[in-house]
Parts: sequence; structure tokens; C-alpha cells
Amino acid sequence: MLPDVNDRLLRALRRQPVDYTPIWLMRQAGRYLPEYRKTRERAGDFLTLCKTPELACEVTLQPITRFPLDAAILFSDILTIPDAMDLGLYFVEGEGPRFQKPIRTLKDIQTLRIPDPEGDLGYVTVAVRLIRHELADRVPLIGFAGSPWTLATYMVEGGASKEFRWIKTLLYDHPQSLLQLLNILTEAVSTYLIAQISAGAQVVMLFDTWGGVLTSQDYPRFSLSWMANIVQRVKTYAPQVPIILFTKGGGAWLENIASVGCDAVGLDWTVDLQKARERVGNQVALQGNLDPAILYSSPESIQSRVADVLAGYGHGNGHVFNLGHGISPEVPPEHVAALVEAVHEQSRFYHL
Repeated sequence: MLPDVNDRLLRALRRQPVDYTPIWLMRQAGRYLPEYRKTRERAGDFLTLCKTPELACEVTLQPITRFPLDAAILFSDILTIPDAMDLGLYFVEGEGPRFQKPIRTLKDIQTLRIPDPEGDLGYVTVAVRLIRHELADRVPLIGFAGSPWTLATYMVEGGASKEFRWIKTLLYDHPQSLLQLLNILTEAVSTYLIAQISAGAQVVMLFDTWGGVLTSQDYPRFSLSWMANIVQRVKTYAPQVPIILFTKGGGAWLENIASVGCDAVGLDWTVDLQKARERVGNQVALQGNLDPAILYSSPESIQSRVADVLAGYGHGNGHVFNLGHGISPEVPPEHVAALVEAVHEQSRFYHL
């Protein structure tokens, strides 16, 4: 008998039996929800929304109230750490994050300070405590951070990038300087995730959004090794807390990612889920990997593609259903409802 508390996500991440495949969604709290847009309007801007614990708690809970999802994920942003490093983070509507003071020299790197998670980032840990209290163990709470490589990319580029000119130039011309930056960020991310766990996060996830832009030669040195370091540090502090690693575009390195001690590997929609399971065996759970664009289509198409993903993973434990990336703002909420219902109903067959 499974317990009344919905701990299916925790059990799936530990590859333990569940009665259906749990589902949560990247960006499940966001602009596609009218209630989120109202709360953001009250906040005035995105950063204020992130930095006001009561509002961050409110929007974290909105999708849990609307849909029978199997986890909540802290509403925050992966750039909280560089923001706390005084780089002047701001957001341009329609373009994304920008930094007033991008990292361009060795001196810029050497003057960075590691943020105090209970001081500089205390609004995050306060939000985690509020969310855990309000959730009352209805579902587990996921905390997260950006990977060191991904944070470094934003910090050096000065924002989002298509060509990765500055970070790649730093990598090729001054690799030791980049490694110094990654070392600082690894310390910052480790202490930040540990603080989230101390505040009540029951799962943590590393978003390696830009890992896939690296070559196969550079990915282990400049991304994966640093995430492995973080996994080791967090596991030393909280061995019971599952850790999910997600490198967008990292399907070619699946075996390497699975070998660093994490509990689950997130997959984007370009990876064949059946083959991925064969590649990792019982080493880790797998998370994913529906194409998020399917949510623009009809509920019937959503149900059909859900069936394909579930059949791809097949029978047994160790699967967490998710999108291969985050929900887009234009997705109708009723399509998300159809997705969650389809996963819950169709997946029971695979857990008999």
C-alpha cells in the first residue's frame, strides 16, 4: 500500500514503486496562468516577484491549486546568484535577462564574492519555508539552481546569447580564468542548494541550460565536472535528498552525466527515451521528455504523444514525466490539465 501523502516524485527519483508516473513541469508557475499574470502585475516586475517571499510562495502554489501535479517547484530564477554578486541584473521585456556589469576580465572574476545564502539570498530561503508550510506535505517541493557553466555563460555574455562569443573566447584563450570563475560559482551554488535543503526543499535540480553548446571535448571539463562537485557536496550534507541534473542538448553525454552520483537525469525531447533507459539501466531515474510545443496542439494530440513517451520508458519504476523544456507563455491552461490527466490515467498500466 502506498501512503496517503503524495510522495510519488520522491519514490520515482529513488526508483521505488509507484502506482502511476508522477508529473511536474518546468515553468509550471508562469505567464500561461492568468492568476500568475495578476500576481506579477501586483508585484510590478519580475525581480520584485522573485524577491518577495509571500508572492513567490503564492505563485509557486498556483499550479498546484489548479492541477493535480505531483510536485511544486520553488518560484525563483537561476540568476539569483549572479544578481547577489552585484552584477546589476535586470530584465528586458521580450528579450530576457541582462547584466549591467558583465564579467570580461580576470580582475572581474577575482573581485567576485560568494553570496551568503541566508543573507544576500535570504528571500529565497524564507520563500522555501513559507511554501513548505503552505504545502502541508501535499506534494514535495523542488529547489534548484543554475549550473556553474550556465551561470558563467550569462555573466560573461551579459545576458542570453545566440553566438556565445564572449564565453567561448574566454574558454579558448583564457581557460584558467574561466576555471577560476567556475570554481567560485561551484562554491556559491553548493552553499545555495544546501541552504534551500535546510529551509525545506525535498529535491534539488541543477539546470545546465547552456551545457549543450559545448563540444564533447569541453563539456566534461567546463560543465559536468563542476556539477559532479556540487552533487558530492550536497550529498555529503543531505544524502537523502534526490538530485536531478538537466543538461539541455546533452543527450550524447547521458552515460557520463548518470555516473556522477545524481539520482536522476533530465532529458530534452531530442532523446529517445527507450534508448536512454537502455543506456543507463538502473543507475538513475530519468525525467522527461515531451516536446513542450505539443501543448499548443489539441488535447487528443497531447494524449497521443503522452502515450508515446510512456511507452518509450515502458514498465517499471524510475520515470518522472516532464517536458523537455519549460512551458511557453502562450499555452492554454486547459491543455496542461489534459496533459496531467493523460499522464496519471495512462501511466497506471505501466505500474501494475
